[in-house]
Amino acid sequence: MIEELMRRAATEDDDAIEELSAIADADPRRLTPHLGLLLDLDVLYPGKLYRAADADLVRRIIEQVDSGRTPDRLNHLLMVLAHTAHPSAESALRRWTTQPPAGSDKLHVDALSYAHEGGWAVGADGRRRDLCGDTAYRWVMRETPPGVDRSACPWCSSPLWVAADLDTTDADIAAALAHTGWSGRLVIETCHFCACYTTLYSHVTPAGDVTWWAGNARPTYLPDATQPEDPPALSPVLGPALTSPYQVSAWNQGGSTLGGRPEWIQDAEHADCPGCGELMDYVGLIAGADLDEYGEGAFYLHLHQPCGFAAVNYQQS
Repeated sequence: MIEELMRRAATEDDDAIEELSAIADADPRRLTPHLGLLLDLDVLYPGKLYRAADADLVRRIIEQVDSGRTPDRLNHLLMVLAHTAHPSAESALRRWTTQPPAGSDKLHVDALSYAHEGGWAVGADGRRRDLCGDTAYRWVMRETPPGVDRSACPWCSSPLWVAADLDTTDADIAAALAHTGWSGRLVIETCHFCACYTTLYSHVTPAGDVTWWAGNARPTYLPDATQPEDPPALSPVLGPALTSPYQVSAWNQGGSTLGGRPEWIQDAEHADCPGCGELMDYVGLIAGADLDEYGEGAFYLHLHQPCGFAAVNYQQS
């Protein structure tokens, strides 16, 4: 069945690609024995299909890049390698950052920046760091009463929205946040309106304190709100554990997750920590479809424990 889906995917059959993507999200290792055929068929998109590629297949992809035979496919090949997160892929991406392969002149970023698509990065100290965790839980939306003394956005005057209120005394929450190093209560608060136009940062403490960061820069293209907008009357609470960290949807109702890996609507956009410049850890995703019947897009939550910053950004098609 899987190989038949792959042959259909090679003919640009969208239904087949969607079915293969669902397998890659639920149990990527089911695809491992068949990925050689997928590569032979030149099906390189979406790159997440290759998450569980073995060492031999990674080597084949690296050799294809090094050969320079398909410079027009370089973007897709680097995306595939990033999703494998394999040590050999990491070494190759490091090498190509200083020794660019054929086709690099058409790219918008250097080779190592592709790692962000796979949820990892190389820090300023030269060491690899995973930006995401492997434990994920469904986030279920619950109605929340409006706060009496809720702070207002300094830009549009809308009441701020508590996008997450988490406490690692709950073992499940602690597991979902383990990759961040956070311990204690974490409240992530943002402006649901202005976060759609720029990444918004706040200072956070393990006591649950949250403060709008004074360094947030209002973008010139942010429209003037005619009047304050009430934030969603919903906030996420912990739901069931997911069997795979990839079972998230930025598009569909029920797709919001705590932990795991994000589904980016556009390119990967892990927020930079305003304190040190390092990429922040991914916390979770809130799908617009879970906030409103006609909602679209998704809010992405980030955290950098060493500097005490949280961030929220947004993507839509």
